[in-house]
Amino acid sequence: MLDDLAAMPDRFAALFRELPRRHWHWLPKDWQGATDERFDAVGQACHLRDIEIDGYRVRFARTLAEDRPDLVSLDGHRLAEERDYAGDDPLAAIAAFRAARAETVARLRRLGTAEWARKATFAEYGEVTCRGLAHLLIGHDLQHLVWMRTLLAMAPDAAA
Repeated sequence: MLDDLAAMPDRFAALFRELPRRHWHWLPKDWQGATDERFDAVGQACHLRDIEIDGYRVRFARTLAEDRPDLVSLDGHRLAEERDYAGDDPLAAIAAFRAARAETVARLRRLGTAEWARKATFAEYGEVTCRGLAHLLIGHDLQHLVWMRTLLAMAPDAAA
């Protein structure tokens, strides 16, 4: 599980590098069943950074420090608008995501059995453990890898 979390920044960066710069802000007309968080490639990078720092880092910290905290979901599209993802530097966002994820994984690697079992309530997911949060984060990572692959598959002449 921790190896999957640690590998995500490199996996995302590799896909991002495959997309030609001219398609960094391209979006398909139809995401063909993809749910929520439909960002262009730049938005994907910025979203991963912000959800890592403002979302899961906070969720893990609160779950470890508080007695059954109520954790909130973040509105990714509101963050995108407020933080002007369209004008952000995606390479800097990927670097910040990489650094933040390394910190998250380092913290999680130090957890003992009792800490992994600590509980919180997380928005629409209900009661989760710290371990459960890690699995949700991996699921979130996988969604964004799929969406990057979708962009690669559907972008006009992306392979050129």
